[in-house]
Amino acid sequence: MQARPLEGIRVVDYSHFLAGPYVGRCLAALGAEVIKVERPGGGDPGRQHATVLDEQQSGYFLQLNMGKQGVSVNMKDPRGKQFMQRLCDSADVFIENYRPGALDRLGLGYAELAARNPGLVYCSISAYGHTGPDAHRAGFGLIAEAKSGIMQMVGTPGEAPPLLRISLGDMYTGIHAVAAINAALLGRVKSGKGQHIDMALYDTLVSMHEYAVQCFTLDGVLPQQTGHDMPTSTLYGVFRAADGDVVIAAQVDDAWKRFAAMVEQHGGPAGFGADTRLHHGTGRNAHREAILAVVRPWVAARPVSELLRLLDGIDVPAAKVQRIDEVLADPQIQARGMVVEQQHPRLGTLRLPNLPFRFSDCDTNIRDVAPDLGEHNVQVARALGFAPAEIDAMQAEGVLFSPTRTHDD
Repeated sequence: MQARPLEGIRVVDYSHFLAGPYVGRCLAALGAEVIKVERPGGGDPGRQHATVLDEQQSGYFLQLNMGKQGVSVNMKDPRGKQFMQRLCDSADVFIENYRPGALDRLGLGYAELAARNPGLVYCSISAYGHTGPDAHRAGFGLIAEAKSGIMQMVGTPGEAPPLLRISLGDMYTGIHAVAAINAALLGRVKSGKGQHIDMALYDTLVSMHEYAVQCFTLDGVLPQQTGHDMPTSTLYGVFRAADGDVVIAAQVDDAWKRFAAMVEQHGGPAGFGADTRLHHGTGRNAHREAILAVVRPWVAARPVSELLRLLDGIDVPAAKVQRIDEVLADPQIQARGMVVEQQHPRLGTLRLPNLPFRFSDCDTNIRDVAPDLGEHNVQVARALGFAPAEIDAMQAEGVLFSPTRTHDD
């Protein structure tokens, strides 16, 4: 097995909640040494967000921070600032997701850190980015989803759009940041210099539009809410079966012909499969309502298992709309190792979503659980060259903070 691609790269993860920590988790899986820095006291607010397990950990924090070392530093004390400067001087990558300008006041802005460490790849993640009229505004993924035009297109016509229920803006920005960081590290090999990567949740969601922008700029059409199917791609959507919901993707001409013939063969109207008006996308879109009037009751009369058997038999893509418990039990997910198991010293066995990285010759599964607050204060301080007496004093006076005040020697 090869070494993981980023072994030997040190990352300072000075981020919180979701987008930044997700970047750090991805880089840790790829082999980087990731040191998560938290404020004294409560630490990352994600520790108390969603499925809180004890005073130190939540499921949310455990998922996003596995594989990292953890330190907690009081930046108001000069010794804390010195600790951070040494840490950043030793780093290859710095990740932060604060409002633009916030870290400048702490001496952790790009200009100051890059002056000390010109090779540093500094990645900022914010709602609107570091330029433009909205750069100063606060925001979360929900705000970017609303402003990006994505939210306006989902849901039932005439009703307020639903919440997307996954943090699309944060996660999509996060994985783009992973790509940008790796590109900057590769560029550094040639230039010898790092750079500032400025990622915005709003930018990345606007970049996701694979058709809506062209609809407007090229054809003058504003995409609208369409409910359970897509009027520009008949037949493509969600349908209610006798015992659940299924998605069917028969929008490609050949797939449609197989689908329509099968529907006719299994109780659909005579001639449905032979109707040449429907053999091309333009015709299907023009007769969408007539098609749905046939397909919806045909699907509703059958259980999901029968539908999937019929559709798989003619190679038309389809799937059951699964609950999370069904996803976790799915043999495909199990075969792909998409649920990672870890052993936590206090919490026992943890089962959390894995990352989708698959390399032919290295293992990117993370086996180390997320750190307790300040868990690695001592060993990181030692690695930075602080003397034992200095470390003891910083611990005793809370410059290096840990609620338990016990450390792994």
